[in-house]
This record gives sequence, C-alpha cells and structure tokens, in this order.
Amino acid sequence: MSAPAPSPLATVVADPAHAPARQDEVLTDAALAFIAALHRRFTPRRDELLARRAERRAEIARTGTLDFLPRTAAVREDPDWCVAPAPAALNDRRVEITGPTDRKMTINALNSGARVWLADFEDASSPTWENVVGGQLNLIDAYERRIDFTSEQGKSYALKPADELATVVMRPRGWHLDERHLTVDGRPVPGALVDFGLYFFHNARRLIDLGKGPYFYLPKTESHLEARLWNDVFVFAQDHLGIPQGSVRATVLIETITAAYEMEEILYELREHASGLNAGRWDYLFSIVKNFRDGGAKFVLPDRNAVTMTAPFMRAYTELLVRTCHKRGAHAIGGMAAFIPSRKDPEVNEVAFQKVKADKDREANDGFDGSWVAHPDLVPVARASFDAVLGDRPHQKDRLREDVHVRAEELIAVDSLEAKPTYEGLRNAVQVGTRYIEAWLRGLGAVAIFNLMEDAATAEISRSQIWQWINAGVVFDNGRKATAELVREVAAEELAAVRAETGPDGFAAGRWEEAHDLLLKVALDEDYADFLTLPAYELLG
Repeated sequence: MSAPAPSPLATVVADPAHAPARQDEVLTDAALAFIAALHRRFTPRRDELLARRAERRAEIARTGTLDFLPRTAAVREDPDWCVAPAPAALNDRRVEITGPTDRKMTINALNSGARVWLADFEDASSPTWENVVGGQLNLIDAYERRIDFTSEQGKSYALKPADELATVVMRPRGWHLDERHLTVDGRPVPGALVDFGLYFFHNARRLIDLGKGPYFYLPKTESHLEARLWNDVFVFAQDHLGIPQGSVRATVLIETITAAYEMEEILYELREHASGLNAGRWDYLFSIVKNFRDGGAKFVLPDRNAVTMTAPFMRAYTELLVRTCHKRGAHAIGGMAAFIPSRKDPEVNEVAFQKVKADKDREANDGFDGSWVAHPDLVPVARASFDAVLGDRPHQKDRLREDVHVRAEELIAVDSLEAKPTYEGLRNAVQVGTRYIEAWLRGLGAVAIFNLMEDAATAEISRSQIWQWINAGVVFDNGRKATAELVREVAAEELAAVRAETGPDGFAAGRWEEAHDLLLKVALDEDYADFLTLPAYELLG
C-alpha cells in the first residue's frame, strides 16, 4: 500500500480551543501552502548549514584561531561590485528603534520619530504561539491603519500620519530555532521560514503599494553560505508570489565572531537584496565565548558591562564593519543604546543620557550611518548625534574609511582588555539571567531590568560568562574561585531576594523556580548548550 501523498499545506499543531484571536486571518490555506513550499525547498539546506556550524566550532576548538577565508579572497579583492541602491524608505536610517510586535509597542515604535523600527520576532520576543500569530496580525493591522486601541487604564493609542511613521524592518528568528506549532511532512518548520513566510505573504504587495517594501534584519548569521541561503529564499519568494525581484532588502546583523570574518562575502551573496550590516554587541560577545570557550585564559571576558565598544577588539570589529559597508555601498548601523529612562530618578537619567550621547557621538564620528535605541525617549538623543555629523545628508557612505586596516588576530584579541571578572559581575549575571529567563517563560521577550532593556542576547552572555569563568578557574577580586557551588549559592540568594521583593503571591504567580533551574542548567552543564532558547522553548506554554 502506497504512502499517502504529502499535504500541500503546513499543518497547524495547536490546541484549537486556545487558538490566538483571529488566527485564521494569518493562517490562511494560501499562506500555509507558501510556508510548506519554503520548508520543502530550503529546510534541508538549513539542516546542512547547522551541521557546518558544529564542524566549524570543532575546528576553532582545535586551532584556537580564526582567519579571513582564503577561498573567497577574490570577492574581497574585486573592487567593482556593490550592493543594490537603497530604496527611498531605507536611505536615511540615522535612528532605529527596536522592540517586539505587541500592539502597544507597534504603535509607539511607529510613532517614535525613529526612521526605522526593527519589528522583532527574534531576541526581543518570546516565541509563544500567541506572540508569533499576534505579532503578524499587529503588523497587518498597522499597515491597514486599524490598530488604534485604548488600554485598560484608559489611555488611547493611535498612529500618526503615514509620512511620520517609521519604516518597518522585520527580524525573523534565527536558523537554529524551530516552530513546533507548524509542521510539514511531520517536521517542525524552521521559525525563520515561518516568520519570514507569513510576513512576506501577507505584506509584500501591501508594502510596495505603500511606497515601501518587505525589509528584513537577518539574525545570528554565521557564514556567507547562510546569507546565500537567505538570498535564495528571497528570490524564490518573490518569484512564487509575483513580487518584483529586488523588492526585498536585508540588513545582516554581524553578531557572531565567524561572520565578522566574512562581512564582504555576506554582502556579496545578498548584493541584489542587501542594504547594510549592523553591529550587535551582546550576541557578538556571546559568540566569542561560545566559540573560544576552551581557548584558555586569553579568551576569558571580564564582566559584560566592562566590555565597552572602545575595547580594542570591539573597535577593530566596528571599524571593519564601517569600512566594509561603505566600500560596497551599504549602510553601517551601530549598536544598541539599551538604557530605559526612569521617571523617578532624574540624576540616573542625566548620567545615562550622557553615556548614550557619548556612544552615539563615537558611532557617528566613526562613520556609521545610524544606530539603535530601545526606548522612544532616546530617539532625540541619538538623532542629535547623527544630525551633527550628517546634517541634511541621508548617510555618510562616501566616507570610505580607507584608513582602516584590521588584521585577523585583532578581532579576537580579547586579552587586550585589562579588566578582570569580578564577584559583583557574577552576581549581576545570575540576577539578570534569572530575571530575564523568568519573564521569557511568561511570554515577554523585551524586559526592563535595572534600567536596561534586556533581550535573549543578555541571558546568553550572562550564562556563557558564568560557564566560562567556572571552566577557566577564575578567581574573583574577593578571593573566591568561580565554581558550580559558588554559582548555586549566589543563585539561591537571588531567588530568596526575589521572593522577598515580590511577596508570596507574586512569587507563586511567576516562573522563578523554573528560571533558576534553567539558568543553572545552561551555565553549569559540562556540555555547553549552543543556545539557551532551545531548552527554554520546551518549557514555553
């Protein structure tokens, strides 16, 4: 007896009794057929590329180094190629705001005064099924201008006129994450293809009609071969749905150490669809720890807040990014200002605003064309820094930074830092990691902790540093050695502090014990988990 023919549609694997509101508007038969087509064509290559990641990590463990790729030298040395010209809606990117796609954030981000909103389905979003579906609906509703609403407190939210709204650049999940609520031929569809596919299917034509287009941020890219896969996805999707080729524009986050050695190749693979590169700080540090975690003392990072963008190896990375982008006609977008203003403490705000200004001044003077903020109140601060350098110009791509010459070893010169890990840094990693994971398990991906907007990259660097310090036998400034026992002691103290802070009912209403246990698992297990969001996803409702 022959096997039944595979369904032409992706299958929804979710409890219909608890389906997100208006789910059928997103998961139409035509949309599910498009997801199935993407999955069957591209998931096998995705699987091969994930295997290549593991092979490369093993090679780094063996050699203890990285270098620019000899086999792609011709791409780097060819002076004649450039990326496609930026569309009008992405020509001026001097301030970009980031955040999840919940209804309130959608309105506030679009109204923020930033030129671009990174509408995030990745690190700033906990991938509950409700968030995945609801985020797609909110973007559709925003483009249809039917997203106005009133909060429970009676505050009204409404979109400004169209010409005052930020341009949306949507960020799907990374290649490593699957979406268990959609399967094809019995296999979960990669979250990247779900997020991209639903957004592109519903909005590509609508955005073109609005004078913009389907624009994307691509996260967690580790090689130019992964960029090639994305480019093939774009070509197929445009052809499949009758969208003009070249409508898509993609900005790639250079937030892995391996991608830093392939920036030009990544732009080359995406050249008909590329619009820029972005410098992502926390994930970049997480990637260094992950890849060089057994490289000895020379790769041990100090407290995360001690690793500023002025550190020599971080300067090498950002200056190479600007040089690479402008050489190829692409935008160079700077990193995150994560400070969350406090309405209770103006003195804290004053100090923080000065730090943000100094950071954005540095980026603008280094040649970046724009930068990220996490809160609307920071938009004017960042804009002033870039206005001072750009004036009426939309960007500074003409500043080629030909003075920049970065050697391979400079990108991994972690031992150029004088700062050392501290006991207080360990406590902060445990505190922030626990508090972020707990919120993530409740469906919140962007969380204000100690006046900073934290996302999944925060938890990754926190648990990675704990793991690295233990395995490197670090001795802290108070004389105590980093051990699993010490981390358990600090974690227990943090859990007790949270219990006292929230009260018995508040503690019971949260997912604190699970967050505590998961942090310890991914920070203490001998086998280092590639991403904490993989075991965390199994705990999501």
